Amino acid sequence: MLKTKVKASSVTNLTDARYFAAWEVEWMGFNFDVGSESHIPAEMMKAISDWVDGVKIVGEFNLHTVDEIRAAIDLLNLDGIQVGMFTDLDALLELRSPVPVIKEIVIEKESSASELQHILEAFQPQVEAFLINFDKNGISWEDLRDSRPFSIADLQKMAEEFPLLISIDLPADILIEVVNLIPFYGLNFTGGEEEKVGLKSFDELDEIFETLEIQQ
Repeated sequence: MLKTKVKASSVTNLTDARYFAAWEVEWMGFNFDVGSESHIPAEMMKAISDWVDGVKIVGEFNLHTVDEIRAAIDLLNLDGIQVGMFTDLDALLELRSPVPVIKEIVIEKESSASELQHILEAFQPQVEAFLINFDKNGISWEDLRDSRPFSIADLQKMAEEFPLLISIDLPADILIEVVNLIPFYGLNFTGGEEEKVGLKSFDELDEIFETLEIQQ
């Protein structure tokens, strides 16, 4: 059992899927954005998800239409969906998703706490959680320590008010300190390519998950 909820994003292979499932992550995401390097065809996603149990399968959508998302929910029997930066509030209201929604917000180096607060307030009634993605623009925990683009105190205040999943590079040696300091809804980790079929090193993730593991 882990100290906090975890979402595994952009899973592309069975090796990753089995690894994350073994650690009992809450959500396993599959990226359906054709323009992405981590795109996965629906047929492959179904084949992989059939091999894992006990996790919620999330379809990750970016520039898809409401009709495309709705069809995928039904066809793939998804447990949840994640929508991207360009899915606006009107689209979510039109979608009326029958499954929980995670809204991704990519933090820019010019973002401000007030801008983020405004987005969270607007979308909160329509989502289960927000994925606050610092990784995509290379923003580190050290940047937040220096209040770039906003402070850890700002993030802590928003985490107390909104369900935030955070995607940021957090070294294992400060992970528990951060999780104890800030009441995140959960953490996000991203899958990656295999070295070859069935072979991959998980040394870095092992250290993180072992740190998060609650000793029985």
